Amino acid sequence: MATIDEITDRIRRAAASGVDLDRSIKLDLKGEGYIHIKGAEVSNEDLPADLVVTVARKDLEALGKRELDPMRAMMTGRLKLSDMGLAMKLLPQIQSLFSKAG
Repeated sequence: MATIDEITDRIRRAAASGVDLDRSIKLDLKGEGYIHIKGAEVSNEDLPADLVVTVARKDLEALGKRELDPMRAMMTGRLKLSDMGLAMKLLPQIQSLFSKAG
């Protein structure tokens, strides 16, 4: 399993490759830390964000590897979103970012 630093570095490289996120996203890794993404800036700071995704690190990795279905993760409480409407709007950008980070 990858460390938070390794996941952050992958996301940082993907964000720098030109994925255009026009809103900020914070991944709350359930007590293991945070990954804050705003444009090409990626940090492990607990900063305010337009969309907060709460997910365990192991589930985040499973989602990235397509071993866990996002809808199933939400239905079972393994993935929580602060704003479902915004998440749906940002879905293409989020998918592009995480496919490059994989």
